[in-house]
Amino acid sequence: MSEHKYNNKLLQEKSPYLLQHAHNPVDWYPWGPETFSRAAAEDKPIFLSIGYSTCHWCHVMERECFEDEEVAEVLNKYFISIKVDREERPDVDHIYMTVCQALTGHGGWPLTIFMTPEKKPFYAGTYFPKNRRMGMPGLMAVLDSVHKAWTSDKSELIHSGNRIASAITETFTDTLDEIPSEELIHEAFQDFKNDFDSVYGGFGDAPKFPTAHNLSFLLRYWYKTKSAPALDMVEKTLDSMHRGGIYDHIGFGFSRYSTDRKWLVPHFEKMLYDNALLAIAYLETFHATRKEKYAETARQIFTYVLRDMTSPEGGFYSAEDADSEGEEGKFYVWSLDEVKQVLGDPDGERFCQYYNITPEGNFEGFSIPNLIKNSIPDEDREFINSSREKLFDYREKRVHPYKDDKILTAWNGLMIAAMAIGSKILGDKQYRQAAERAVDFIFSKLVRNDGRLMARYRDGEAAYPGYVDDYAFLIWGLIELYEATYKPEYLQKALRLNDDLIRYFWDEDNGGLFIYGSDSEQLIMRPKEIYDGATPSGNSVSALNFLRLAHLTGKHELEEKASEMFKVFGNSFQRAPRGYAFSLTALMFAQSRAKDIVIVGNADYNDTKEMLDIIRENFRPFTISLLYSDDTNELRTIAPFVENYRSIEGKPTAYVCENFTCQSPITDTGEFRDILAH
Repeated sequence: MSEHKYNNKLLQEKSPYLLQHAHNPVDWYPWGPETFSRAAAEDKPIFLSIGYSTCHWCHVMERECFEDEEVAEVLNKYFISIKVDREERPDVDHIYMTVCQALTGHGGWPLTIFMTPEKKPFYAGTYFPKNRRMGMPGLMAVLDSVHKAWTSDKSELIHSGNRIASAITETFTDTLDEIPSEELIHEAFQDFKNDFDSVYGGFGDAPKFPTAHNLSFLLRYWYKTKSAPALDMVEKTLDSMHRGGIYDHIGFGFSRYSTDRKWLVPHFEKMLYDNALLAIAYLETFHATRKEKYAETARQIFTYVLRDMTSPEGGFYSAEDADSEGEEGKFYVWSLDEVKQVLGDPDGERFCQYYNITPEGNFEGFSIPNLIKNSIPDEDREFINSSREKLFDYREKRVHPYKDDKILTAWNGLMIAAMAIGSKILGDKQYRQAAERAVDFIFSKLVRNDGRLMARYRDGEAAYPGYVDDYAFLIWGLIELYEATYKPEYLQKALRLNDDLIRYFWDEDNGGLFIYGSDSEQLIMRPKEIYDGATPSGNSVSALNFLRLAHLTGKHELEEKASEMFKVFGNSFQRAPRGYAFSLTALMFAQSRAKDIVIVGNADYNDTKEMLDIIRENFRPFTISLLYSDDTNELRTIAPFVENYRSIEGKPTAYVCENFTCQSPITDTGEFRDILAH
């Protein structure tokens, strides 16, 4: 007999988020054809609730509403209630989030949708308390209104749903006749500059999100234009985030976002994708500036991921919750007395002075460690490190936040890219090994027998045909891993996935990539996404992937695909350039004089390694490199043009081409370094 009073149909699901709701009194159903058939047969509207396992306000709405028997009684009597994990079904989430934003002017999670059994939405919102509070409508009143409208004027709701679906569909068709000009890149930079917070870094006011791909755009803008303010904005933002409470100074890793301007009070959940993208930003900034503090932050992020977010089989977990023991941030905050108890009085006092841990606290009577007003002098670093380790060991005994241990292909792709870049820039083989293990995991567990990439793995089950982000982000990771290892197998995998991406997702009529594949469940519309939000869009990452693969393999038809994408989404870029920073990063690559380098030599020889090290010495975002040993066939099948390259006098030889012009073969490392410097 079950120990729980209630069990519903989510009990059979694998999603941690759905399982969190499996014992609600609400008679939840998973998304699926049987559910919609039941709604039609019983002539009931659908109550759709979308969220994710580490979402704080999702937990709040569950406690207030979905665990409440009075709410459950109304939902069970008059509605068919569906729960969706947005991380498993980004296609469903994207469509209905677009609806919510169109109808209400804002969005977020939990996402609440009322719709017909045909999936047509007619009312939307986000978080609802049970009863009206502080200007927010109560869920009980909303349910009553919708039920009355359904029974008295159902045809009007159906008509409204059809109208909304048609209007939303039109927002996904918007093309430009020509590739946007370089001026757009300057406009985006100016937008960032105008909105930059020169005191605390970042852009705009609270809440502040890391949005690391914006910083990657600014780094490339600095590299291309030598604009000092672009680099200044990147450094100020990275410094401020690391000093703030959004960074976990005890256990490492970044939280999702800051609720305040200073980066002090985070929303404490930690997401794999944020930490991947931030690791890349810190690594690239170290590469550009050679300031060791950025490398150290990247290493600490990787320490956190390898320690807490890596499965025994090598895949990376998704997220850690903001809450523990029902309280947001409880795991992460400290009292002055507690620190002294761990470190002793004098050391505890000294540590707390650095990290602003005070008797009154800075978060609900407790303190979030931060360095906003202080910095650690070199002579105290050993003390700080040993103190931090003691506090970490003590904190490990606390009740940990919930870990969402599902493995998402898309987010793993981002972390593979980050680890591979870390391996290249820092020369640390453990990061390369972690990236390779994750790739092995995905190709053994998340590829169907017919070769179709899948989106989610958990508890022995791979599910959901991969979405555009799964393909785009994994291809990105494989490209970075190729340039970290020069193993042709990774380039081969990237090309095969890229072929499948085009086959399943490319819009043959208008160009661009749909969110879900032609072989997936067909929803009320088939949208494309280009906006670069918490993560870059699958379209923007694919545009850059196409360009890099074209240079790496000689498949120049991929450059045409990228050009088509710039046209398809050009109007969106022009309306708000800042919102498409990764797309503009791809456009910058296309409009720059990319250097193509082929090194002919044996990877095991020291002279060859020296040439490869020269390529990696400095930040070169518009450089593509291949390693070719002319006694092997592997790379020739992927990039046939390399067959024309030979080593000179048996020495490792570099071939450098730029702007459709090639230099003479180079065997001297000094000359090679000089060529790359110009």
